Parts: sequence; C-alpha cells; structure tokens
Amino acid sequence: MSAGAADIQAEALELLEWWRLADQVAGFAGTPLGRALCRRLPLAASRAQSQALLAETTELLALDGLTEGGLSLQGIADLSHTLQLCAKGGVAPADDLLDVATTLAAARRLRRQIDDPQLRPVTTALVAELRTLPELEQRLRFCIEEGGRVADRASPPLAELRRQIAASRAERRERLNELMRRYATLLQDNVVAERNGRPVLAVKAGAAAQLPGLVHDSSASGNTVFIEPQAVIPLGNRLRQLEGQEREAERAVLQELSGLVGEEAPALSQLQQVLTRLDAALARARYGAWLGAVRPELANDPQAPLQLQGLRHPLLLWQQKREGGRAVVPVDVRVGPELRVVAITGPNTGGKTVTLKSVGLAALMARAGLFLPCSGTPRLPWCAQVLADIGDEQSLQQNLSTFSGHVRRIARILEALPPGADADGPASSPEPSGASLVLLDEVGAGTDPTEGTALAIALLRQLADRARLTIATTHFGELKALKYNDPRFENASVAFDVETLSPTYHLQWGIPGRSNALAIASRLGLDRAVLQDAEHLLAPRGEGEVNQVIAGLENQRQRQQEAAEEAAALLARTELLHEELLQRWQQQKEQSAELQEQRRQQLERSIRDGQQEVRRIIRRLRQGRGSDTGAMGESARRAGQRLKHLEQQHRPTPERRDHQGWLPKPGERVRVLSLGKAGEVLSLSDDGRELTVRCGVMRLTLELSAIEGLHGEKAAPPPEPVKAQVAIRSRRNPTGSGPEVRTARNTVDVRGLRVHEAEAAVEEQLRVANGPVWVIHGIGTGKLKRGLRDWLAGLAYVERVSDAERGDGGPGCSVIWLK
Repeated sequence: MSAGAADIQAEALELLEWWRLADQVAGFAGTPLGRALCRRLPLAASRAQSQALLAETTELLALDGLTEGGLSLQGIADLSHTLQLCAKGGVAPADDLLDVATTLAAARRLRRQIDDPQLRPVTTALVAELRTLPELEQRLRFCIEEGGRVADRASPPLAELRRQIAASRAERRERLNELMRRYATLLQDNVVAERNGRPVLAVKAGAAAQLPGLVHDSSASGNTVFIEPQAVIPLGNRLRQLEGQEREAERAVLQELSGLVGEEAPALSQLQQVLTRLDAALARARYGAWLGAVRPELANDPQAPLQLQGLRHPLLLWQQKREGGRAVVPVDVRVGPELRVVAITGPNTGGKTVTLKSVGLAALMARAGLFLPCSGTPRLPWCAQVLADIGDEQSLQQNLSTFSGHVRRIARILEALPPGADADGPASSPEPSGASLVLLDEVGAGTDPTEGTALAIALLRQLADRARLTIATTHFGELKALKYNDPRFENASVAFDVETLSPTYHLQWGIPGRSNALAIASRLGLDRAVLQDAEHLLAPRGEGEVNQVIAGLENQRQRQQEAAEEAAALLARTELLHEELLQRWQQQKEQSAELQEQRRQQLERSIRDGQQEVRRIIRRLRQGRGSDTGAMGESARRAGQRLKHLEQQHRPTPERRDHQGWLPKPGERVRVLSLGKAGEVLSLSDDGRELTVRCGVMRLTLELSAIEGLHGEKAAPPPEPVKAQVAIRSRRNPTGSGPEVRTARNTVDVRGLRVHEAEAAVEEQLRVANGPVWVIHGIGTGKLKRGLRDWLAGLAYVERVSDAERGDGGPGCSVIWLK
C-alpha cells in the first residue's frame, strides 16, 4: 500500500470516528495491554484474518456466557518492562517477579477453560502451544510472599540474617525499656521515638548531661532533647550492618529469579501476546453483546451483495444506552451485486450523513472482528478499503475553500483506488484483494450548481467503474436521473414529515428525495404570493411535477408498508391460534391416553387377581389325591394360561419411535447438546457427518453426535459401504435372540421355596426373558424339581426343559428354552 493510500484511509478512520468506537471497545478489556490493543483496534489485512477474529469473538462470547461470573482475567499483568530488564541481565523488583507468577497462573486457568477443540477450535489452537512454565511459577511463589517480600525460605543465609536482626532488635528494645525505668525522672515521655532511623528517648533539656548518649534532635521549644543512649548505639550499628547484609541476600535471590525469568523471556513474551489477543477478543465479544449485535457473514467475492437489515449507528446506540440519548432509528441497506452507486437525497438533518457513517463503520467493524448492530444476519463483502469525504474541508491556514478541500480529498481517493480493481478484476482469483467502499457527503457542493452537478455525475461514473460501492449524498436533482440511464445506479432518500417539519430518519430505497422547501416555507407562514410565484418559476422546469410524482410514490410506499404491517399482525394472530389449537388437541390426546391407561391397569389387576386365585386352586388340588384331582388341576392350569394370554392381549404395545436413518436438513431446528440450546441447521457437509448450526449469534460446525432432534431423535450418519456381512448363529440358539450364557439377569434361584412360590418366581422371570432361563432348584428330595417340570410342561410358550451343564449346576439346575 502506498503512503498516499494509507494516509487517505487514515483520514477516513478519523472522519468516521473510528477511534471513538475503539475507546468504547477498550472499556470492556480486562488488562492494560488489552485496553491498549483495543484502542488501536487494528484492521485485518485479509479476509482470512477477519474470519479468524470473528471466530475468536464468537467462541469467547459463548464461553463467557456459559461460565459463572464470566471469564476472569484477574492476575494478568503487563510484563513488558520486566521481561526486557531480565533479558538484559538486570534485577527485577520482587513485586514485578510476583506478577510473572500470577500471570502464568491466570494463563493456565484460561487454557483449561478454553480447551475444547470441537466447540472452540480457533481459540483452542491459539492456546494449545502456550508454555505456562509451572516450575518457574512454583519457584517464584516459593521465594516471594504475597505483598512482594522475599521469603525467609528463599535462602538459608537470608533466613539466618533475619533471625539475627530479630534477636538484636529484641535485645535493643529490652535495654531501652530498662533505661526508661532507670531514668524515668529525666524523661518528658515514656515512649521510644525515632530520629534518622535510630531509637531515641525524649529527655528534658536540663537533664541531658545526666544521660550519656548521642543527641539526634530537639523540640521546637527547646525543652526536649532526643538522645540515643550510649548503651544501645553498638546494637544500632550492628543492626545497620545486618540490614545491609539482608539487602544483599535479598538481591542475590532476586538476581537468581530474574535470571530464570530472562531465560524464559521468549516463551513469556509469546504468552503475553496470546493473553492480550484473548483479552481483546473477549472485549469485542462483550461489546457486541452489550450492543445486541450480530455476527456478520463476510463474502469471499468482492462483487457479493451487501445486506444490512436494521443497521444502527454504533456510536449513537452507545449514546442511547449509556447516556440515555434518543432511540436510534434503524436503516435497511440492500445493495445487489449489480449496483455500484447509491445516491441518497433528501432534506438537511434527515440522516443522510448518519447513514453514510453507519455503513462505513459496519464495513470496518466486520473487518476488525466485531459484531454489527443489526436485527438480521448482516452479509457484506470483505472491504479492503473504506474511503470517505465527509464534512467541511474549509482551511484558512492552507487558503482552501470548502469546494477546494473536497476536490483535493476526492483526488486522493481516486489515486488510492486501483484502476478497475473491483469492476474488471478476474472473478476466478483465488485470493481477492477485497472490495472498495467510497462514502461521499454532499458531492459537488460548494460551487456553481451547474458545474457542481456535471462534476458530480462524472465523478460517480468514474467511481462506478473503479469501486465496488459508492454511497453519495446530494441535493442535485440531476443525479436522481442517473438510475434510469445506468443500471449500476440506485436512488434512496430519507423521509421527512411535512406536518411536523421534522425528519423521520427512515431510509427509503428506490425513491428519490425532495427538498420540501416550499412545503416547509408554507408551514412556517411565508407570504402566499411569494410561494405562488416560486411555484410558477418551477413549473417550466418540471420540478413541481417531479415532486408530485415523488410525493405519490412516498404515499404509495406508506400504504404498502401499512398493509404489510397489518398482514404481519394477522399472520402472528393466526400462528397464535394455530398453536393454541395444537395445545388443545395435545391435551385431549393425553387425556384420552390417560383414560385408556387407567382402564388397562384395572383390567390387568383383575387378571392378576384371577391368576393368583388359580394358583391357590392348583396348590390345594396338588395337596389332594386321586385322578379326578389331577384332571381338575390340569383344568385350573389351563384357565390360568388363558388368563395370562388375555393379559398379554391387553398389554399396550410400547411406543417406539424409529429414528433409524434420521438426518437433519437445512432449515430444521435441532438441539446442541453442549449448550443445551436449540439452533437452526444451515448446511451439511458432503459426507453428511458434520453440519453447520446457527445458535443465536453463534455459528458452529459440529459433528452429528453433538446434536439431537427437538423430540430426542438421534442423528444417524449415512451408512458406509459394507464389504461383507456374516451372520453368526449359535447352534444352541438358532433364532439368535438373547444370550445363551448364564448370567445373573437370566438366572433365578428358587431353593427353599415351595412349589407354588417357585412357580410365581419363575413366571416373573419368563415374562422378561429374551432367551433361555436357568432355574436353580437344587437336588434334595427332587419334589421341587418335579413340581416345576410338571408345571412347565403345561406352558404353551416353553419349548423344552433340560438339565444345565455340569459347570452351571448339572441336575440341580434346569434350563428353560422358550419358543
């Protein structure tokens, strides 16, 4: 980029108040370095970098919302001076070395919170290679206490010196107390004072000669002399010597620690850069959340359309939220791929310049990784250049008029634009240089209207060939007609309420604006004769008819908007009614199902009572003797089987939802398991095993296992080609249903039970069996085994009964095989 292009882009940032927005973002940063980076708010050099910044903002926004209390950056300090000093062999203060330890701990905590390659791939990759140096942190914390004091344990000589200092101070304190008791009559006060770092006693001036020692000071009145007694002077000198040795020992410890930090200076410098980048990304995320902003979609093609629905000026929105300003009126910007120039007309103070700045800031915010204050998903091409000419460029120092200032800046804008870069560049370029956005306020103003109009038309045609999009505000009526001669031009206007003489700030597409000068003058009470004369003067030029046509178009659009709002309200009421009907139908369905369940349970209880009665009859009959008794027992057993068959007929079939092969489609709503929230499926990968989901402001790429349907459906990926399929059947279980190995789940132990009790236990096991059942009855007298075998022989669903294998119990265990 040439120096001239860089200068004109820097001027555009000033005109759009980009640095004011950067200061607002910096207010959400948590560290000094993060705030400094946000105040610079650098613009990405490529679309890939902007996408990475947006991904960082998205991932940290989601993590900040899921973390209780939000992500914390507490403990992160600015290590720049410390690292520079230690790398050069200097000795850093203890407080600065302790900041290194707290920063390492904070970095390790952040890495643990961020590390999730599936949910946060970009930020996880950012912290993956960080070295948090736990050994260095432990050494620093071992040697330095909270508050920045070198610990006694840091060095044995240091600990010994501090022990001697403490002992000397205690000895000196005892001697001073003894002297105060001995010379109490000579003292003005019974308190040990301090002068020049030495302990002194307040002695009466007349008695100073009676206390041998060194005079350090006297009171202002001269009545008191502060004397260090001769008895403690040697101890004081000894303390001074020990304190000097203590400082040398502390310096030796700090020098050792500074050397360790200096050895790891490159790793610590990289760690600080990553932490600063994370802080800036978190600040962007919190700023966007505070504004209620949405993540933009950056197109790779410079010719892509620009769609900004409900765009609000971020600085005005900040003023509304923070300072209680007026509500910001949103505007809709829709620029198709064929459009190159949009001419916005309308009265002054109608919001034309605000619209220009809003679009310019939106392009810059998307490039810097910020979310946009829109109501829908913003879509726009990545803009490598945002050039602007906004405001009054009159300069008395440079002897420039308003017109001259505008012309000089526009000339520099044309120099910065590469010829045909956007319009004629190759569409198949693998890495497009990006689109160019040009914003012109009051183009052609400040000179003769005829010449200014001609210059404005020529300039806009030139920009249509060289820039992706040019948005210009103007009062020249001739610019409104460019749309009808060149499909690359479009008209827009800001609405104005003639009744209240105030702008509405709404942007109207496809309709040129009108000045409303005569209508405003009439409302303000200007003489009617003057107004009629003005209307006659406009009639030959056709201005009156054009204004009438524009007014008719505005009225028609207003009627269409009212009809659309009524239709939207009707649709909303219809949806509510439909939802209410669905709820009522579901309630009736649940009530009907509940009633059927109650009846089924009642019938099941009756059948079970009947089965119990049949068992009692069978038990009594078995206790009797004779052939008639056996026949009656067999009849009772058959009656019990009929009751069981009746129970099975009335048992409800469990509702089974077959989700095999279910695969979400674009537009379908699914639940993201990691977030517990619903999202919309945007697209699926070619192999059908990954999908892109939009969940609120987040856009996530997930595997199928990370989502489920809103009704609990589990997604099944497309089946892979099967090379061979082998069916393995056991020779003892030709149906292949249920395990044929004895386990605790298919084994029932009836030892110690009576025959009828054992029958009930075995029958309960057979109800839920999905294969053979092992019944442990023991050998004993054989009565329990014979009774069970006789009972099982009469069950229609039992195929055969045999003894278990020797390892499973042999004759003491029977195996029941079901049909």
